Amino acid sequence: MAFPRLSPVSTTSAITLPATGTYSNVASSLAIGFYTGSVAFLSGAQAQVAYTYKRLGGDVLDIELKADNVYNHYEEAVLEYSYIVNLHQARNSLGSALGAQTGSFNHKGEISGTVSKSLKYPKFLFDYAFRVADRFSTEAIIGGTMPIYSASLDSVAGQQDYNLQTIVSASAQAGGVPYAHLVGSGVNKPKKINIKQVYYLTSRQMWRFYGYYGGLNVVGDMHNYGQYSDDSDFQVIPVWQNKIQAIQYEDHLYTRTSHYSYEIFNNILRLYPAPDNVSPSKFWFRFTVHDADPYNNSGSYDDNINGVNNLSTLPFENLPFANINSMGQQWIRRFSLALSKETLGQIRGKFGNSIPIPGDNVSLNATELLGQASEEQTKLREELNTQLDETLYSKLAETDKAMIDNTNAIAAHSPLKIYVG
Repeated sequence: MAFPRLSPVSTTSAITLPATGTYSNVASSLAIGFYTGSVAFLSGAQAQVAYTYKRLGGDVLDIELKADNVYNHYEEAVLEYSYIVNLHQARNSLGSALGAQTGSFNHKGEISGTVSKSLKYPKFLFDYAFRVADRFSTEAIIGGTMPIYSASLDSVAGQQDYNLQTIVSASAQAGGVPYAHLVGSGVNKPKKINIKQVYYLTSRQMWRFYGYYGGLNVVGDMHNYGQYSDDSDFQVIPVWQNKIQAIQYEDHLYTRTSHYSYEIFNNILRLYPAPDNVSPSKFWFRFTVHDADPYNNSGSYDDNINGVNNLSTLPFENLPFANINSMGQQWIRRFSLALSKETLGQIRGKFGNSIPIPGDNVSLNATELLGQASEEQTKLREELNTQLDETLYSKLAETDKAMIDNTNAIAAHSPLKIYVG
């Protein structure tokens, strides 16, 4: 019995990947279209069709993809490469970029309002560490950015306890002071004050610093008793020693020459001993106003800069395709191929495990394609991240240090000439 001859309308799939791409069709086929203005990108996307066709065996068996799919895979691969590289660069520069100007981005990742800094080499700054140290400086009363206010209280003979919160709140509400309206005594507007120092002012002797005539910058035999010494041997001393001596004398004035001590509990200042009629009429105290909202500025210093505060606000846009070198472009080709495998696997998976044809079945490899695509994408991401981690600026510094140490070690064993005169 003879088998009938079948004459199908088409002997091939209705949609198959062509052997080559078409340059003029690339730009209009892209879903995002960030790189449509790059001739190099358009040529690369066109060439990716032939690369995918050969790698998936299109000249042996039909590939159920369109050239448009490959163009978009290529664009996605470039964007993925840009994403990973920008994350790496953000790790390098975020600490120095905090508070800097950011920008506005459209849905393509294109930046407007400022210049993209993704290709710039940043200056290394200690700004983050400095901003952290600002408040420590305030607590140590050696500067900082938080305003330190001062106020006074009138001493009352025989009275030991004084409510500082009440005193500060009253003057703040009355106005005319730098901390006006910053502190309130009501339930809805309480503000905590932090006392930094309590002191009183009296007449102090001229020799309170370095003796008669001051003695600045000179000291006899490194001792401090005026400008005279047993052998009149005067020496120039560094400024830092004068500063240390000044601190010591101030401590002396506030401790050994002071007639009062104090303690603070809750809002109450308690003086020891209780003031009498001959005591100073005023006691002074320095304080800061506590603000529970970390986003509020304090004083004239701009504590909270409007600008870069995390990775998402860095002025980085997608890498220009023209600046991606041969190593990056090869990664893009491989990642694009993995994306094509994934799409092809999803398409073939919709047909089940096989397609019946006259006299036989055609087995489909959807599962294998999806598994390979997932594994290849994971390995490519890990490969790129590993390479970038090895080139962090901190790693480069370690490499340079090791090279210098090794060079010095080699040079240490080099024979030195002995000069004979």
